Amino acid sequence: MWRQGVGESVRMEHGRVVVVTGASRGAGRGIALALGASGATVYVTGRTANDGDSGLPGSVNSTAAEVSARGGVGVPVVLDHADDKAVAALFERVGDENDGFLDILVNNALTLPDALTGKGPFWSKPLSLTDLFDVGMRSTYVASHFAAPLLVHRGSGLIVNTSSFGGACYMHGPAYGAGKAAVDKLAHDMAVDFRPHDVAVISLWMGLLLTERTRAAFADHPDAYAGLAANAESPEFVGRV
Repeated sequence: MWRQGVGESVRMEHGRVVVVTGASRGAGRGIALALGASGATVYVTGRTANDGDSGLPGSVNSTAAEVSARGGVGVPVVLDHADDKAVAALFERVGDENDGFLDILVNNALTLPDALTGKGPFWSKPLSLTDLFDVGMRSTYVASHFAAPLLVHRGSGLIVNTSSFGGACYMHGPAYGAGKAAVDKLAHDMAVDFRPHDVAVISLWMGLLLTERTRAAFADHPDAYAGLAANAESPEFVGRV
């Protein structure tokens, strides 16, 4: 558990304490950088420790370093959000280092199987697509569960579940749609439980983002995605909302 008095100077000097899950790259990285620019202490989680460890650019260490370069305090945490014990340890650490407080949790961690955007009906695709229920829907619930005591102790705060309109229409098939609809519903019902503690919970529907993954897709299939790149948002845009 957190130790009373530890981390008070960190909070006073650097402002809000934030956890952004799945922040090696993409929307999570953009959100972390925008929060860092506002002076926040940002715990950056993800499975990729260093640049070059993954087929896509980005890592928790590079994101955390950029958070610090922009005026915040970046704290890299290499973490698999399918591991409940590791997630519990993360929030125990956050409490220990910040006098038991947390201001914001951004639930962004999500498994994106390669087959997700493939053509064909859902039954023609591998069952591994359901992995996005574990790191996505379930990981959102687990992180919120362990963050809750810190937010309640703070007496205010915010949980943001990154989502999309894919929960309300057909997008990438039923597994993706069900996962997004689920995190939307989690936000609604968690907000009811948190209401007496002045903690808000929202689901943030993001548009098309110019992430490392979408850049690669645009480069590999320029004809299929012609015109989309011009309308894509910077991943940092959602961090400024």
